Amino acid sequence: MSRISRYSPELRERAVRMMLDNRPDYPSEWAAFTAIAKLFGMSPETLRTWVRKTQVDEGFRPGITSDERARLKQLEREVKDLRRANAILKDASIFFATELDGQTKR
Repeated sequence: MSRISRYSPELRERAVRMMLDNRPDYPSEWAAFTAIAKLFGMSPETLRTWVRKTQVDEGFRPGITSDERARLKQLEREVKDLRRANAILKDASIFFATELDGQTKR
């Protein structure tokens, strides 16, 4: 289940864009995060996380993109479901095999 963000996607985009555009105006990256995050009423770490995800998604940083991460999560869910189904089928086949063996002995 996805967590609901207190910040709108539009605010997120504006903050990230402002950070990327105005980074050269600050002595350090963290100073830029702190100043810009304060303008939007969020923590600098929140803004830093958003900027890093945007940079990965746009190919400026190495890492798993948001689309790849969502696909990986979906595949992991599928694997979990298939393993559960296989376990159920295995138990059922053992049950029916023992039932049949019991009937032939009579």
